Amino acid sequence: MKHYSKLKETKISSKTLFKGIVGVKFDTVRLVNGHQATRLYLDHQGASAVLPIEGNDVYLVQQYRYPVGRTTLELPAGKREKGQTFLSCARAELKQETGMRAKSLKHVLMFNPSNAFSNEQLHLFVATGLSRGKDCPDEDEFINLKKLPLTKAYQMVEKGEIRDAKTVIMLQWWKLHHK
Repeated sequence: MKHYSKLKETKISSKTLFKGIVGVKFDTVRLVNGHQATRLYLDHQGASAVLPIEGNDVYLVQQYRYPVGRTTLELPAGKREKGQTFLSCARAELKQETGMRAKSLKHVLMFNPSNAFSNEQLHLFVATGLSRGKDCPDEDEFINLKKLPLTKAYQMVEKGEIRDAKTVIMLQWWKLHHK
């Protein structure tokens, strides 16, 4: 098996095909072997997601997700606005989607959800010391807030009832670190 000492592609040119909530980029790159190739990918500002924990319960949001054609249970989350920190994004999404504020909002990890076709970074936070207020979802968001025992959420992951990657990752992280 061949081993490459430098696994890096170098951008030769870049073209924006679409710019919106996410962008679509078409880049030409130089490969390790000197040849050229093209890369089509989503250009994303990044996002934050929050695991709101209260005792042995977790709060998740239920919403219909058109691309997968089903209702999902997920962490409250959203795309970062230009110039916004991931922490302030997490705080804003928690308030917007659940109406909650947290005394403590702790960053626990960052991951790339789809690094084959997107540059998105997703930052995950844990929210504790929750207080309730009024939610204020976007005008095109229709969300139900669900309070679940952590044991039930873990079972739903195991049964494939919770499939959202950020939610699965964060629930498994919590399970590993808080026994």
